[in-house]
Amino acid sequence: MIKHHLPSPEPLHRTIARFSEVTALVVGDFILDRFVSGVIERISPEAPIPVLHGRGEMLAMGGAGNVVSNIVSLGGAAIPVSVIGADKAGDNLLRMLGDLGADTDGMVQRQGRMTSSKSRFSALNQQVLRFDEEEIKPLARSERAALVEHFQAALARADIVILSDYGKGILLDGVAAELIAICRDAGKPVLVDPKGRDYARYAGATAVTPNRKELGEAVGRAVFSDEEIVAAARDLIAAHDFDFIVATRSEKGMSVVTSEDARHISTQAREVFDVSGAGDTVIATFALSLAAGADRVQAATIANAAGGVVVGKRGTARLTVEELSGALFRSHGPVAHQDAILDANAAARMVAAWKEEGLTVGFTNGCFDILHAGHVSLLHAARSQCDRLVLGLNSDASVRRLKGPGRPVNDQHDRACVLAALASVDAVVVFEEDTPLKLIEALKPDILVKGADYTIETVVGADVVQKAGGRVVLVDLVAGKSTTSTIGKLRAGGTN
Repeated sequence: MIKHHLPSPEPLHRTIARFSEVTALVVGDFILDRFVSGVIERISPEAPIPVLHGRGEMLAMGGAGNVVSNIVSLGGAAIPVSVIGADKAGDNLLRMLGDLGADTDGMVQRQGRMTSSKSRFSALNQQVLRFDEEEIKPLARSERAALVEHFQAALARADIVILSDYGKGILLDGVAAELIAICRDAGKPVLVDPKGRDYARYAGATAVTPNRKELGEAVGRAVFSDEEIVAAARDLIAAHDFDFIVATRSEKGMSVVTSEDARHISTQAREVFDVSGAGDTVIATFALSLAAGADRVQAATIANAAGGVVVGKRGTARLTVEELSGALFRSHGPVAHQDAILDANAAARMVAAWKEEGLTVGFTNGCFDILHAGHVSLLHAARSQCDRLVLGLNSDASVRRLKGPGRPVNDQHDRACVLAALASVDAVVVFEEDTPLKLIEALKPDILVKGADYTIETVVGADVVQKAGGRVVLVDLVAGKSTTSTIGKLRAGGTN
């Protein structure tokens, strides 16, 4: 049975919130990526080739290193295990892993082994040359023994294992199979980003994550349609005892296939600049999601959104939680009301993610003690001015200071839940101060909305928003709906 599936957004956001509880063990080929930028203004007099005048250089981790980088960037913990050269490129990799806060005890440096390095030369964002320095060979006996020893020592601390095979030699000659067997004995899930045509070397893995081209090569035939993807994946599952296969399909998204079920998830990419490292981001996000409690389809949906973000970046890219949350908001819309109640720090990250997605963020605030038609009208009008609306809600203590000891009628939890359930509200943030100025300064909304009973000069935070290039909007109130009969007449607009 083949299904095109879009899971509910609520568990997806809860999963992302648990990334910080996950530790992933990453084994494979660690590669140093070097990016050299410059300009081309003339042709060399020595040969008919362009002369690149260097303007800058950047180092990044590729291969398994990029998987580690993405895991850490998404808030998880990563334990890298591999064998690299005792050379300058290897030293740089160790330094960068250390800068991430990763435990590098499992990174073995050996004389006689070359650390894979790829140098990309670009002019005006156009790559003109790639220069690779590497020697592809399997591990020596002593190197393999050291790698397995470090792997076994780290496995107890890991929730999930990723084998990142870039074909540089680390996982050749049965190393992958040995590590998979250790994982199965320990009851730890193991995901493989595969290389080559022979998937027998990964037999018994929980899942492999080939792209469409790699999937076709593994079964010896071209695969394009949904049905062909499913048939190829099931051939591999039957042949190599995988639990399931996650096939990435470029502009068509991602497919999750088991022996009995198949789900297809549409892509979230808006514009593709560079696919370098996209597979690393996908497997890192999928592993974190699976270990954080998501099911296969939920994990694939999150990973698919992650891949859609990084292909819009240039170079070997990594992803942040804020960018991932923003991508899921774009594809699924606002989350359910319980997940829309945020603290100030989480709200700031969410607002930043929305802005990164090109969305306009609005803000309004008030006590909203007893919700009435005037409030609903105000919030609806505010939401019509922006793509996402954040509501600042006075805390119980703040309401008491403003309105007296008999208020609020409803506590802040109940008020927040009711407001977050409204379609016009995308996030609710409770603030303790008498005014929302501190919150406005933290969120930096594009639009500040208040009722027309205010003037722009009397709107708290108006100067902050305007100075940052935003605007203040005053919306009309519903006549006679700025008071509530249950608590007596209040100042018009006072509960807004």
